[in-house]
Amino acid sequence: MWRNYLQTGMKSLAKSPMGTAINVAGLALGLAAFILILLFVRYETSYDAWLPGADRAFQLQQWNIGGNGGPGTQMTSFRSGTALRKDFPQIDRVVYVGKSQPAIIQDGEASVAQNFVYVDGPLFDILQLPFLAGDRRTALSKPGQLVLTESEATRRFGNPSAALGQTLTLVSGDKSTDYKVAGVVADPRHSHLALSIVARYDPESYFAASPQFLTNWMMKNGWVYARLRPGARVGDIMRQMPAWKRRNIPDEIAGGQRDNPGQAHDWKLVNIRDIHLARIQDSSMTPGNDRRTVITFVTIAVLILGMAIVNFINLATARAGIRAREIAIRKLVGATRRQLIIQFLGESVALTAVATLLAMSLVELALPPLNAFIHADMTLSYFGPDGVAAPLLLLVVTVGVVGGLYPAFYLSRFQPAHVLKANRSAADTPGAGRLRTLLVIAQFAVAIGLFVCTSVIAAQTRFARTVDPGFDRANLIQIGNLNRRVLATRVGALTHEIAKVDGVQAMGRSTIGVATWGMDNMLLSSAGLRQPVELDLYRVDTHFFDTMGVKLLTGRGFTENRPTDDSTVDILADDPSPAEAALAARGYNVIVNREAARQLGFRDPAAAVGATLRADDEGNDIQEQAPVTIIGVVENSRFRSIRDPIEPMIFLYDRLQPRWLLVRYNGKAARVRADIERVWKRIAADVPFEAQLSEDIVQDLYSADAARAMIFAGFSGLAVIIGSLGLFGLAAFTAERRTKEIGIRKVLGARVRDIVQLLAWQFSKPVILANLVAWPVAWWAMRDWLNGFDVRIALTPGPFVMAGLLALVIAVATVAGHAIRIARLSPIHALRYE
Repeated sequence: MWRNYLQTGMKSLAKSPMGTAINVAGLALGLAAFILILLFVRYETSYDAWLPGADRAFQLQQWNIGGNGGPGTQMTSFRSGTALRKDFPQIDRVVYVGKSQPAIIQDGEASVAQNFVYVDGPLFDILQLPFLAGDRRTALSKPGQLVLTESEATRRFGNPSAALGQTLTLVSGDKSTDYKVAGVVADPRHSHLALSIVARYDPESYFAASPQFLTNWMMKNGWVYARLRPGARVGDIMRQMPAWKRRNIPDEIAGGQRDNPGQAHDWKLVNIRDIHLARIQDSSMTPGNDRRTVITFVTIAVLILGMAIVNFINLATARAGIRAREIAIRKLVGATRRQLIIQFLGESVALTAVATLLAMSLVELALPPLNAFIHADMTLSYFGPDGVAAPLLLLVVTVGVVGGLYPAFYLSRFQPAHVLKANRSAADTPGAGRLRTLLVIAQFAVAIGLFVCTSVIAAQTRFARTVDPGFDRANLIQIGNLNRRVLATRVGALTHEIAKVDGVQAMGRSTIGVATWGMDNMLLSSAGLRQPVELDLYRVDTHFFDTMGVKLLTGRGFTENRPTDDSTVDILADDPSPAEAALAARGYNVIVNREAARQLGFRDPAAAVGATLRADDEGNDIQEQAPVTIIGVVENSRFRSIRDPIEPMIFLYDRLQPRWLLVRYNGKAARVRADIERVWKRIAADVPFEAQLSEDIVQDLYSADAARAMIFAGFSGLAVIIGSLGLFGLAAFTAERRTKEIGIRKVLGARVRDIVQLLAWQFSKPVILANLVAWPVAWWAMRDWLNGFDVRIALTPGPFVMAGLLALVIAVATVAGHAIRIARLSPIHALRYE
């Protein structure tokens, strides 16, 4: 019996090789896209899950209450970590991870590590990366030790084993300290971590010159990780957090008013497996993603697979009518409906199996370039814990049954007497044509919706790269490391010589640049404010605003010859307290941006000029409760991503702390950069030279959005191809079955153009109706996505109309070939058909 089923199915498929090829190709493309997307989703949702003990490892994040200044940050203060360690016995390990970029001296040469961090404890007890050299139990057990990643150890010493026991000298500020390599760990791939060198330090001595770092709750310059004891539940700890922060965070008196910083913030323990897709992504070690994007890709995967199954059903029902006589005869000789259903379901599953084999070949070919494009390391294994063999088998059966269920029941309903009495070789069940029309509408609705989303995402990505950020982003070179203590006596000479480089037009220094990390905060209070206003504090020199092209709205800028403009204090001096006290007593001048002026209660920026407020500098406590006078208001500037809201900024003139040198140039960027590097190495060879073009920084900033737009475009194109394949097959069957009708029309005087219009209009109507389905859904999805940006493009009708017209053109072009071929047939041949 089974051999008979197989032979019959093979003969039927062989009668229509083009239809069979279209069916298999469309299903294979849909399955390949579905599998690739699910591999991507599995990859995105399994970050850090491979680390041993990941279920007990957590990151302490600082969330903002009410969304002031954004939803929050993954960074938090050193003080929050010590309070967490003190108050919760359920936690057996807490480690603070601080970000830094010390100069690293090796064999007399200076360099930097992009992902250098310092820790106050054995970090790898919590984040258990595999050790390739050294002992996890002793590595980072005391200050003066460091651990390298495999790639860093190989870069510096040739191989991991050779690195063990070697010494590196770290220069930070005016301190030079030798550290011994105590271990080498595997590179943290498929992880939220970005590490290259991890150094154990002593916080008390390291921050001896600025002890407020250890006690200030609002200094967010690092990450806190915690490991729970076995059996402890994070929910029990989170329920105690409100009382914990009230117990630990002291009140502050600002402007005669009592305030508590904890009222504006919450602290949340987030499992490390959830960090990559966490709600809070600000100050993350590596670029994260969001769950909505992952859900979107799952939806796309299901829709594309659904399109492929729809094709399968459409072409199967269209081809089924041609088998009417075969089915009628089989029923006459005793075949039951159950046997026919089993046969047709078996044919469907067999076709799905062939399509799946082809799909897996496509996946194997597409996976390496996709990994390279999105900078991932997705793998495909067929057996083992992550093997896909069993899911694939289930997918074959499910898709085969779902795709063949309706055709099987539809074919088995044919009545022999009805088919054979007129000697017909073909038949059609009432309603089958309407079903096919509905399925075509569904297919093209998906394709149109994806095309709209692709257009909007691409437009928003272009907008993000080109929107006016409030400063001139073109022709800028951003140079780091200028705040090194060893450069203190050479900064003047260095900037003087760089200014003489051919092509350099202007220079400015600051603690903020294009997409830089880190900030300080300042609380400003006055009698007119109900509560202190927290502003983001940045330190600049007198040339910063002119160099960056930041517009001065009102007032004046900083000048070097006015003592009250200068708020410089050498915080690394042996005893900076006298200078701090003197500055706090006399006060100093500041510049704010438009947003800061608004939050301070000034509707008109001009009204802010001359206003005196009381300042609490949370960054250094240098100007605590000092009188500050606003001398100017500048336009809002967006130095980071357009996803982030405009920061309320306050600027201080500081000659020592700015670490970034922004150079405005004209001419060829590569030549100017090379000339600046030669000057740097001549004057400051002991300090690493780090410089980036602003265009490259911005491109990296939006690279994830650009990649997402490209992926959407790829899957949109795939959806269009699958829909076109189905339409092509349906058009071929329809044109073939209407051959006699077309011959009669031609005998009665119809022209080729009339026949083509008739068939083209038949297949254009479902596409037009598909727009009515796709447009509202795409509008809702894109409005929600665009709302994630602080500034965004308008959602105009353009992408919707363009998508609809493109789908219509594709549909007409797909059926036109068949229509023209049939319309050109001689009526004699057409009427002799059958």
